[in-house]
Amino acid sequence: MTREEIQVFLDHADAQVDRAIRLGRKGALAAYRDATVFKVIYGWGLRCSEAAKLEVTDFYRNAKAPELGRFGSLHVRFGKRTKGSPPRRRTVLSVMPWAVEAVEDYLVNIRPRYAATGERPSLWLTERGGRLQAREIEDRFASYRDALGLDEELVPHCLRHSHVTHQIEDGADPAFVQRQVGHRYPSTTAIYTGVSGDFMNTMMRKVLDRALDSGQ
Repeated sequence: MTREEIQVFLDHADAQVDRAIRLGRKGALAAYRDATVFKVIYGWGLRCSEAAKLEVTDFYRNAKAPELGRFGSLHVRFGKRTKGSPPRRRTVLSVMPWAVEAVEDYLVNIRPRYAATGERPSLWLTERGGRLQAREIEDRFASYRDALGLDEELVPHCLRHSHVTHQIEDGADPAFVQRQVGHRYPSTTAIYTGVSGDFMNTMMRKVLDRALDSGQ
């Protein structure tokens, strides 16, 4: 997804909260939760299944980023497993302050309104007190995607792809991004940028601008 598509998508997700409140309908809490889920998937480059299994204690401080408070790092406990191995764990350092603000606001103002808050450690709760499932995240994504007329092939995993591409476009070291998203091989990370025309054009523009600046 391009940056513009992601912005349109997240704006639409936020708008569903206001719409539910304005019309006096149920679902405002769920809409706010889901909007935050999508921001977390993109903001930390998570797989849908990883995001669904997060717990409130998975965020913790990073001494090198005190300005982010208790949201400086994210512990992913259920990363993609290899055959015959348990889920892989990793620590993802927070790099998008706006996403930190979104999840902090959700935890302070929205999650406490769920009835099972004190009984469940799950970050994302349902109205019945259970854990939000990956399939439910996928269904909500598809609903918003279709409402916006976006490509029907887009799925939540595209937010993760875009996180990788946009981080490298913005100058992050590919090795850092590789560790952040839990890729075993650099070639996997490279796939996420090699298929992007936007990525190639952005890199070309940066190289060209630097060359022009140095010639002045």
